[in-house]
Amino acid sequence: MENVRPTAVAGLFYPADANVLSDMVNKELAQATVPVEGHIPKALIVPHAGYIYSGEIAASAYSYLKSVQHTIKHVVIIGPSHRVAFNGLALSSADYFTTPLGRIRCDKQAQQKLAHINGVLVSDQAHAAEHSLEVQLPFLQQSLDDFSIIPIVAGNASPELVAQVIETLWGGSETLIIISSDLSHFHDYQTAQQLDSVTSQAIVDLDYDAIHSANACGCIAVNGLLKFAHRHKLTPTLVDLRNSGDTAGSKDSVVGYGAYLFEEGT
Repeated sequence: MENVRPTAVAGLFYPADANVLSDMVNKELAQATVPVEGHIPKALIVPHAGYIYSGEIAASAYSYLKSVQHTIKHVVIIGPSHRVAFNGLALSSADYFTTPLGRIRCDKQAQQKLAHINGVLVSDQAHAAEHSLEVQLPFLQQSLDDFSIIPIVAGNASPELVAQVIETLWGGSETLIIISSDLSHFHDYQTAQQLDSVTSQAIVDLDYDAIHSANACGCIAVNGLLKFAHRHKLTPTLVDLRNSGDTAGSKDSVVGYGAYLFEEGT
């Protein structure tokens, strides 16, 4: 019997109706005004809030996939745990993850490559209600052709462990790394802009010691990618930096969102 991880936040973080969702994502991708030509994405950092808040920012990064939509076949997605406390990095036992746009196959063969790494475990509980990975899936479904995913929820883990997992799964042009993270939380608009600007500069500088949970909820995965990027001389680019006060929320208490692109050999 197939093991399917159902949607947990459809109707909450994004539309539950397939047609409405498809139209919304396609519209945000089409409106992304970024210079996509000439950039070959290997890794992205994208936010994971409700689409009305962070969808435009996420779309600005996912629009870069247009040039490689036929090339990418495997997507590693690493996001923080919001619901379950645990140590390490959690894989899923599911064969498929579903969204209103259909189901996506989990790459069990790739997951087996992580079996020997201390700190990597299988926990369906960690995945069951987690939104940080799920909200990325409709964007991937509308941006890529045929692809599989390796979904990973980060608990209490070291950036070095994340970097080791990325190293193991890095592959070639067929593999994309997605790091799911929002930035600062619940500051006034001006304070958030200042804090997120500093965090954003640290990301562009590959300064993996400068980012903590107060700066980014997905700091463990972000720092793991930055460690790997520093070792392998990846080139980061800031794509978009805004907050919920710019999109759909009050400016009294905002959440920051950043989108970043990482490339090889540039």
